[in-house]
Amino acid sequence: MDEYVLIFRHEDGQKVASPEQMQIWMKQTMDWIGGIAAQNKFVSGTGLPFDGAKVVGHNGVVTNGPFGDIKETIGGLITVRAESVDEAVEFAKGCPVLQGEGNTVEVRKVAKNDGTH
Repeated sequence: MDEYVLIFRHEDGQKVASPEQMQIWMKQTMDWIGGIAAQNKFVSGTGLPFDGAKVVGHNGVVTNGPFGDIKETIGGLITVRAESVDEAVEFAKGCPVLQGEGNTVEVRKVAKNDGTH
């Protein structure tokens, strides 16, 4: 069984939801993760706040970010165990992040420690 990262991409990270809406989304997200954990396929995860970020570029140029050049931002990620990328995609389809128009969940296989894919 391989591990896959599900990366939550928000089309416009500068839009701020109300505290009430954030609570609803957090509960939905915790319930979704709980369903994956109940199958013993949740590995780890974290949210990424939109504020306080910096982007370090070529030649050490530092900008406030990640909103300098793009509106899309990464809101968090989880790692899951799955038999295939298709199973990981099925987990992704249930992600509450997808309720936001233009939001996506990127599914990527984690490279193994032995250097193989």
